[in-house]
Amino acid sequence: MTVLSVSNLTCRHGLLTAVRDIDLSLARGEVLSIIGANGAGKTTLLRSIAGVHPVAQGRIALNGEDVTRLRAFERVRRGIAMSPEGRRLFYDLTVADNLRIASENARPGPWSTARVMDTFPQLGPLVHLPAGKLSGGQRQAVAIARALLSNPDVILLDEVSLGLSPAAVEGVYQSLATVRAAGDMAIILVEQDLNRALAFADRILCMAEGRAELQGAPSDFTRAQISDAYFGIHRQEAAHG
Repeated sequence: MTVLSVSNLTCRHGLLTAVRDIDLSLARGEVLSIIGANGAGKTTLLRSIAGVHPVAQGRIALNGEDVTRLRAFERVRRGIAMSPEGRRLFYDLTVADNLRIASENARPGPWSTARVMDTFPQLGPLVHLPAGKLSGGQRQAVAIARALLSNPDVILLDEVSLGLSPAAVEGVYQSLATVRAAGDMAIILVEQDLNRALAFADRILCMAEGRAELQGAPSDFTRAQISDAYFGIHRQEAAHG
């Protein structure tokens, strides 16, 4: 059953069209990786689904309900959660307090503080530390755990590995594999590490200049096709043809 459906989505930054006529759908338990070069529109697409960037045209539906005009907190209540680029934690508060704020405003569901601590075991020794004292990988783990505590049907993960050490990236993806195995939500992630994106996803959406250059299972495409789409090479060739 489709949990998220995006149709003809267009978003702008002033006069600049950042997302152009994007269509996508996800079933519960499915993982979609959004890839593309800097400025392709990936983060704007995620932010528009989350409700923190306005939609110029198109429709976003969650479990069949049109949520296009709902505000971000209303979408959280209905089942969309986001772990944003930059983590956006309360750095003066402890890890425990950051998670407590999320859990106190959560929808009913299977994700509790105990469960996210089991899923992200690296956080156990850190619960009484201010979030501002954590490493990048530890902050990312807190940000994802916080999003999970809202018990979403769809979780949006922006720039999962950006700025993290290889060891930190490995730790985060081990935890995400546990989240994925639970099968109780759809996952959309923006990932700059192409190898990670292809290995983790059921499907990929490659964007260039705000458009969908290709979309499907990673096995549907050759690496050359993905690389060309990533950099918008076919579109550039057409423009100069």
